[in-house]
Amino acid sequence: MLIKEVCVENFTKIPAAIRNGAKRIELNDNLAVGGTTVSRGVMAESVRYAHEHDVPVMVMIRPRGGNFVYNDQELKIMEADIFSAQELGADGIVLGCLTPDNQIDEEAMEMLIGAANGMQVIFHMAFDEIAADQQAAAMEWLIDHDVKRILTHGGPLDAPIDEARLKTLIQAADGRIVILPGGGITADNVDALTERLQISEAHGTKVVGTV
Repeated sequence: MLIKEVCVENFTKIPAAIRNGAKRIELNDNLAVGGTTVSRGVMAESVRYAHEHDVPVMVMIRPRGGNFVYNDQELKIMEADIFSAQELGADGIVLGCLTPDNQIDEEAMEMLIGAANGMQVIFHMAFDEIAADQQAAAMEWLIDHDVKRILTHGGPLDAPIDEARLKTLIQAADGRIVILPGGGITADNVDALTERLQISEAHGTKVVGTV
C-alpha cells in the first residue's frame, strides 16, 4: 500500500485531505516559507480530528522561516513545541538543525530527539542543504539516532525532483531509514514515481489532489 503523506497548512485542509486518501498528515503553518510550527490550538484540533480517522500526524517543529541554523533561544522554543506535540498526542515531529557549514547540528538534534521521547522523528528537507558527498555520513548519523524518515527532494527545490539522487539515497539507506521524496509530487505523478523508485511512501501538498 502506498502511504501518501499530505503536507497541510493549518487545520483547514485536513478533512478534505483525509477524504481524498491521505494516510499521514504533516502539519505546518506558513508553507510559503517552507513550513513552521502551528499554534497549540491548531495542533490539538488537528491531532484530535486525524486520530478519529486513524491518520497519524507529524508536526513541523520550526520556529521561523529562513535557514536551519538555530540559536539557544530558538532551540528552547523548539523543545517547548515538542513537549506540546507530545502532550497533545502527535505521532511524530519533523525537524532539521544544521551548523553554519551545512552539517547536521548534532548537539541540537540530540537535545530535540531526547525531548521527543519516543515519538517518531523525521529529518526534513534541511537534508538537501548538506553537500551530496556528505549525505551518506549524515544519513548514518540519523540512523544511529533512531530517526525514522528523511524528507528529501534529492536536490534544490526549484529544480525538478532528482530521481537518480533519490535512488542513490534509497540504496544507501538499505531499508534502515525511509527516504521520503517530496517537492513536486502530485496525484498525477505519484504512482509512477514511487513505482520507478520502488518505494511505498511519498509526500506533498497535492499528493492526493488539490484539497
